[in-house]
Amino acid sequence: IIFLYIQLKLNQVIMKTVAIVLALVVLAVVQLAIAGRLEQQGGVTCGQVDANMTPCISYLTQGGEPSAACCSGVKTVNGMAQSADERKTACNCLKAAANRYANLKDDAAQALPSKCGVSLNIPISRTINCDTIS
Repeated sequence: IIFLYIQLKLNQVIMKTVAIVLALVVLAVVQLAIAGRLEQQGGVTCGQVDANMTPCISYLTQGGEPSAACCSGVKTVNGMAQSADERKTACNCLKAAANRYANLKDDAAQALPSKCGVSLNIPISRTINCDTIS
């Protein structure tokens, strides 16, 4: 009888262990799925756009020629914004950044992509409706 009791307790411990392991596996799979979805949705952040466009502030507010660092940032932002959603996000980030600088020169902003040799499908403008970006 003691043997059966020990066997029963052992089976209960094994079943609890299996249940815990299974729960941990399910939790890990869910976390990976959520992380993958967030990574897909979060391809472009305003922090990234701002960091890459910071070297352009003097050009955008004073005119002249954009620096090599500025053009590098423009190219990086262009490379990050591959999908329509990413371009819309980048557009909203650029619009917000443009609105932080009252002395931003609109003509310099419009000329920036071509001066950097980039075909940027995202205008740098205070007034753009970013929902129209495709």
